[in-house]
Amino acid sequence: MRFLILIVVYIYCFFLNVTRSNAQSIQRISGKVVNSNNELMMGAASILYIQDSTIIKHQNFLDGVFQLSDINQKEIILKLTSEEFEDRYLNVKYEGKEDLDLGSISITEHQKLNEVVIKSQPSLLKYGANGNIDVNVNGTVLATSSSVNELLSRVPSVVVAEGQISVLGKGEAIIYLNGVLINYERFAAIPVSQIARIEVISNPSSRYDAEGKAVINITMKQNIESGIMGTANQHVTVSKFGGTSTNTLFDFSYSKGKFSFISNYGLQLGRNRELLYTTRTRPNPDDYMKSELTTDWKRRFNNYSNFGFGLQYNFSAKGYISLAYSGNVNDLGGITESRNLITNNSGNSFYATDVDRNDVLLNQFVNLNYNLTTQKGATLFVGSQFSNYNQTIGDFIEENSFVKETNSDRYLKNNVGSRINIFAVQADYTKKIDEKIKLETGAKFSYTTIKSGTDFLVSDDNLDFELDEDLSSDFEYNEKIAAAYFNYVRTWNDKINFSLGVRAEKTSYNLFTNANKVQEFEKSYGNLFPNLLLNFDFSEDWKGHFSYAARITRPRYQALNPYVIYQDPFTTIEGNPNLLPEKTHAFEIGTMYKKFDFKIGYTYKIDPISAAALRGDTPNSYVLRALNLEKGHTFFGSLSRSFNFRWWNSTNTVSVTWQKSVDNFYGFVFSPVEPQFYLYSNNTFTIPKFFKLQLLAWYLSDRSYGLGTENSRSTVTLGIERNFLKEALKLNFSANDIFHKFMISGDYNVGETQIYYHRTYTSNYFKLVATYTFGNSKKTTYKKSEIEQTENNRAR
Repeated sequence: MRFLILIVVYIYCFFLNVTRSNAQSIQRISGKVVNSNNELMMGAASILYIQDSTIIKHQNFLDGVFQLSDINQKEIILKLTSEEFEDRYLNVKYEGKEDLDLGSISITEHQKLNEVVIKSQPSLLKYGANGNIDVNVNGTVLATSSSVNELLSRVPSVVVAEGQISVLGKGEAIIYLNGVLINYERFAAIPVSQIARIEVISNPSSRYDAEGKAVINITMKQNIESGIMGTANQHVTVSKFGGTSTNTLFDFSYSKGKFSFISNYGLQLGRNRELLYTTRTRPNPDDYMKSELTTDWKRRFNNYSNFGFGLQYNFSAKGYISLAYSGNVNDLGGITESRNLITNNSGNSFYATDVDRNDVLLNQFVNLNYNLTTQKGATLFVGSQFSNYNQTIGDFIEENSFVKETNSDRYLKNNVGSRINIFAVQADYTKKIDEKIKLETGAKFSYTTIKSGTDFLVSDDNLDFELDEDLSSDFEYNEKIAAAYFNYVRTWNDKINFSLGVRAEKTSYNLFTNANKVQEFEKSYGNLFPNLLLNFDFSEDWKGHFSYAARITRPRYQALNPYVIYQDPFTTIEGNPNLLPEKTHAFEIGTMYKKFDFKIGYTYKIDPISAAALRGDTPNSYVLRALNLEKGHTFFGSLSRSFNFRWWNSTNTVSVTWQKSVDNFYGFVFSPVEPQFYLYSNNTFTIPKFFKLQLLAWYLSDRSYGLGTENSRSTVTLGIERNFLKEALKLNFSANDIFHKFMISGDYNVGETQIYYHRTYTSNYFKLVATYTFGNSKKTTYKKSEIEQTENNRAR
């Protein structure tokens, strides 16, 4: 910890001596919209590019007051629109102040109340000069997605598959909510109706945790200043492949004076399905074996619910303290059916396994936060969080084997108890030195403890069960991570601004397991993660950027735990306590010309974390486990273009990725590398006074990454939406993945075994969503924050 403090102090003192000058761009605009009687009006405020009137920022207001931040332009157009008044345009230029208060702005009310007002739709997204993508959710058809997972799968350059959220050309992303890190369980519980926008940050600064190769920051709508606001959502999903499920969501907020209260509850019931077909072939005649395995997860959601509430006290106009409690329950039932046909030199054998699922997961989180902004522009945030994960598994397994015309039965009980406790505290401080220089610094400490035990009981008659020592195990893990960061942001002149930072992290852990044999590990290591971002403003139409960032991906806790996840007599999933963290060095160059965005990049990976099916202790057995490869190289390029008309919004992206993985330890067979192409188009057609239509399509081509290949996949989605009862009720009907082409398949050769896999999801379905909004709110103030906690992501 001492060396982290010395690093931060040294860098802070060094940069304080750098020459300062004045910034020359508008950062924030606020104002109040009134009519001729000085009455506050309701409407929307938009910030437009001066060149082509593309929307940069957009905000709805109910009580006449608006405030738009993070503008970073020297000249803009402010557009005020409403069904209550005529459109008002103001040309605003930078005149020495970053924060502009326009005061009261008078508008002219509509004289004909029954006339049709055709409003241009807000842009779906904006490409930033620094390579980021800002996606507008509020007011678009994206807001009707059933889950945040579904929403992100519709965002350009974001791929959601096999439990991971990745950014093309970068890799797996970590999720932030309102600028602070959250875990996957909390991410899945976010109500889509409360999301305002999503920012895809492909070049994160040292402010963000070093975990993950990219950052996806979700910004929620502001809450109310006084009064009540609530929404009720009912989703019904019907799939021929997966069955029917329902999702009921409520969120409610109340605020009066300096106190604010928010709460939410969601309940998912129904069924879901996932199908995996795998073949494993050893072609050597002396050791010939072919396994054709089909695993069918027929899941039943007994109680998939999430809940939460929060209290906030605003002790001043620029300071608050908040307390929040949230959690989720995943009570999963259903049947997992496995059918395995094995052919070898001894003949054919067939194995049928049915797993009666009884898995319950309870996650709970408590947050206590303090935030203060001083009159001189400095901001201090101090937060603490306690997370608790409790999992119990009580699966009953029935095996039936047919070998050499002989039937045999076996019964197993898989009893697992697991608890993870994570405590974390962090502090972030931002100081604006002058109009041109800003300093950011902070520190974080987290402590994680894990205890789990697995008991496998075996019986031949379903009466007397005995403990199987080989499949049973205990696991304990303790981890401490201390981190500190410093970021220096400066505008050099009219053409150049940059951000330079470093993050230092020290990790120490100890691990105990008695799986197979007693293993104990104890290790401590430290890392520095520098980053650099240069932005170039060549002209009003032409901008560019260059970035470098060093990142780390630590193994998920489950990947370290060697306990057995049973699939069939010859297939298990086991953790690997010897996993190493994956380190990356990423470079990117990009340019934005008018409405075109183009960027290329390269990423070098050290000890990349992957997974494979490796041979087990018996001739026909295989173990699926995570492992470290030697290194990896990724090159990528992308070109994007958006169109925004009065009745049609269209966002289009094309990219190509070339990835090569290298390993000389596990016996992978190398194959020629082939690039992967990505095509994306999202279109919204608005028919005023009637409905909105959405057409979304994307395609990922085949690819070969050196150690294996992946086959192409795609999706086409159609949707229609209409508002009723003065926009209080919204109905949306969609057909997702119409042709059911979202399937994960591929092959690789490792250890003399050829492996092919094909995974099918419940991605093709019809969905009806009804959303009702009620309340008498005016303006929002509640700021629910969750402290930065990478460890929660690894608890998956």
